[in-house]
Amino acid sequence: MAISGFGRGKVGEGISDGSASHRSSTSASGFGGLSAFIDQGSEFEGKLSFKDTVRIDGLFRGEISSQNTLVVGESGQIEASIRSTVVVVSGSVVGDIEATGQVTLHKTARVEGNLSAPSVVIEEGAVFNGHLAMKAASEPTAQQAVVRKESSGDAKPRTSQGSDPSV
Repeated sequence: MAISGFGRGKVGEGISDGSASHRSSTSASGFGGLSAFIDQGSEFEGKLSFKDTVRIDGLFRGEISSQNTLVVGESGQIEASIRSTVVVVSGSVVGDIEATGQVTLHKTARVEGNLSAPSVVIEEGAVFNGHLAMKAASEPTAQQAVVRKESSGDAKPRTSQGSDPSV
């Protein structure tokens, strides 16, 4: 059976049933073909790193790093920090999620942790407890901004009140 034919997801969750009409709609969403699948009843612990789309319907603990898309199915239980381009959650995530593209929380999602992404979609019914930070995809992180400021050498120091010390 083809990896994209697992059939656990619904059209709109980005999982194809293999028909031509669904293939075109899922590839447009950016995560049509799965490269790995952790099924319900499976348990993994450690660091997971991947370049394509992965769907988790089992239990995973640790760290997840992706250059594409992570799909957490309705039965998926994640206890991990997640870094990915796109994250789609229909199950449970305990841990911080950082995406360079989009985070989508479907109505069955339960997230306990902080979200950071330029685009966030939260359906009615989803539960999210944490802090949300939205910034442009090209906007540097706070650490990158400090390094750039220090290396440029042309930044003027300011007092705690924000006034120019030369005044």
